[in-house]
Amino acid sequence: MVKLAVVTGGGHGIGRALCRRLARDGARVVVVDIDGEAADTVATEIGGVARQLDVSDEVSIETLVDEVEDQIGPIDMFISNAGVGFGDGPSGAISPEGGMLPVDDRWSISWDVNVMAQVYAARAVIPRMLRRDGGYIINIASAAGLLSQIGDAAYSATKHASVGFTESLAINYGDDGIRVSVVCPQAVATRMIGMADDSNATEGGFNGNEVDGILKAEEVADIIVDQALEGRFMILTHPQVTTYIQRKTGDYDRWIAGMRKFRRSLAK
Repeated sequence: MVKLAVVTGGGHGIGRALCRRLARDGARVVVVDIDGEAADTVATEIGGVARQLDVSDEVSIETLVDEVEDQIGPIDMFISNAGVGFGDGPSGAISPEGGMLPVDDRWSISWDVNVMAQVYAARAVIPRMLRRDGGYIINIASAAGLLSQIGDAAYSATKHASVGFTESLAINYGDDGIRVSVVCPQAVATRMIGMADDSNATEGGFNGNEVDGILKAEEVADIIVDQALEGRFMILTHPQVTTYIQRKTGDYDRWIAGMRKFRRSLAK
């Protein structure tokens, strides 16, 4: 049983659903979010603890882990869920600026939040888990980390890096009792795809463009926790992603051609 879990990006979407699920299972949950008010709201609801911080700052992550372990208890499960996506700017894949959510350099921010925050968390918590002979590390990536997200090159590239980093964790520390999982969901009804919290909708994401099977955050959270506790490394919340991966690896050139065709259809 997980007694104490830390969830980054816990104030909204998948992170919030994970906090709720873990609390129902009896875990004490530390809800971490850059949106302090949202973290407070979720922590109050589930009887957890809220922490406001920017996960892209390594010192903040180190301080968080130190404070939690010193004041609350040993961390059994650390879920690096916080993530960002901005969309391609006017010059497409090479754009420094964002599209849907303009920023000065979406590549830098995407790298810091989608990849380095997971590295910082692992650096802070894994040595402690090793001394205790066990623990859980769960990194939330995306189906874009196995396939690609049309219209967001920075998101796709950094989610690929997240998958690769998590593979390395599993290879390096799996023999030491640390269970490592990477989660690669497709579309989930969250703010990430333009859907409001608590909408209970499964249609209308990505500005109404065709989406293959939007799931609710609560459904995804249940799959993640259940499969992580079973010891699964690769958690695919959307079964169809397996088929897409097989098509991609079976004939890469044909897959690229198909993705180009799909991109053209979205531009109409």
